[in-house]
Amino acid sequence: MFTLVVMAAGLGSRFGGTKQLAQVGPNGEAFLDFAIADARAAGANRVVLIVRSDIEADVQRHFETRGDLPTDLDVAYVRQDEHGPSRPKPWGTAHAVLSASEAVTGPFVVCNADDYYGPTAYTALSQAMQTMADNEACLCGYRLDHTLPAEGTVTRGVCQVDDYRLASIVEQEGISRTDNQFPEDTIVSMNLWAFSPKFLDALQDGFTRFLKESGDSASAEYLLPAAVAEEMEKGALTVRVVTTQETWIGVTNPNDLEIARSALSRR
Repeated sequence: MFTLVVMAAGLGSRFGGTKQLAQVGPNGEAFLDFAIADARAAGANRVVLIVRSDIEADVQRHFETRGDLPTDLDVAYVRQDEHGPSRPKPWGTAHAVLSASEAVTGPFVVCNADDYYGPTAYTALSQAMQTMADNEACLCGYRLDHTLPAEGTVTRGVCQVDDYRLASIVEQEGISRTDNQFPEDTIVSMNLWAFSPKFLDALQDGFTRFLKESGDSASAEYLLPAAVAEEMEKGALTVRVVTTQETWIGVTNPNDLEIARSALSRR
């Protein structure tokens, strides 16, 4: 059993609204509905939803209206904006996970609320977690060509993998189907991770250092790939990479919505 931690506090500035709740499935499902269902099937018994204070009621109403949450699934809400110094822009994905510390007691999987990962991705992570050590994490890696939208550019965590171990991860901006400098089978991170609770202590230390260096910035973000890379460089963390042949589906801009709906309708 494990906890699913869903990062749902993003502003969605390019999308122009609360894309965490955008209806993308054939029955009006949001991406997070698929995430919860797929993680539940893979062994999750608890869900922690990281939200902003201004959208928490909307997220709760979404589940109340749809009635999708299994009655035996333990669900908790965490308001990311109530953790750390106050500012309009969230502090980033690593801070989001850190904000859920008090709601997480055992191994946990982290995912974005606005991405479709596919059921086999959660199954692969669940199986890997059964032998995951305290100083180890697991990453579900995707083929780059399975994660590129039909139009527009995206940022991807480009991974170097040596013998199923993550050697490095670098955020690369501006990748598109028409302008891509990497081989199609390059492994990339889509922020689908598994961690032990010990990693939360490392995030606290890292966020303290981040605030000292960048706390005055209105836009700097404490990002999960960077936090993982920092622990790897210190020799405090190793990351096992499991791969999936799933095709990622997501939305960045409003025009992506119909494309996502069409793709999910074929699943």
